[in-house]
Amino acid sequence: MPYSLAIFDLDGTLVDSFPWFLRTINDVADRFGFQRVRDEDVEGLRHASTREILSRLEVPLRKLPAIARYARRLKGEAAAEISLFAGAEAMLRTLAENGVQLALVTSDSEANARAKLGVSAALFSHFDCAASVFGKPAKFRRVIRRAGVAPAEVISIGDEVRDIEAARAVGIACGAVSWGYAAPAALRALAPDYMFGGMRDIADTLCGNVGWISEA
Repeated sequence: MPYSLAIFDLDGTLVDSFPWFLRTINDVADRFGFQRVRDEDVEGLRHASTREILSRLEVPLRKLPAIARYARRLKGEAAAEISLFAGAEAMLRTLAENGVQLALVTSDSEANARAKLGVSAALFSHFDCAASVFGKPAKFRRVIRRAGVAPAEVISIGDEVRDIEAARAVGIACGAVSWGYAAPAALRALAPDYMFGGMRDIADTLCGNVGWISEA
């Protein structure tokens, strides 16, 4: 197997939280004083980097920690509305059954992450949560040290430009998924090591043709 540790993002990668985000973002904008997101703005923002999004919406950087705390609270309250993508549980079980360590690095809280993952949370060996907007590189390094593996054995899998940037910052492989927050074209423009079109693609790439573990 090419990788012994897979570090996953949560929102937009394993769980389908984008509809919740669209329903919630303008309430957060009103509370913290940045620009609302109109329906016609959404696609353009999906093609932008994280820094460009923050600039376009005029998000006060000094308020980012408070915004993140508030968003985590709202996600916790909406846990029942946010579910795993179809095939995510089977993909994670396939990796775990074939000896790939699983780690989760997310801006969400560990409690929220475990609630969203449900029984799949038990498949993860490492959680490093509550990452700041640009704080994933440090968390990646910490997870890699805990796992006791070399960077060459690690892949990060996420759905945003900043996930690719974080992987490159620590010298690990990066895979981008086509079904998350960022538009596939924006991710392809950064030439990730892998572009995944479905959950099964992840299992096949990391484990080879070892057999797909069907959903229970």
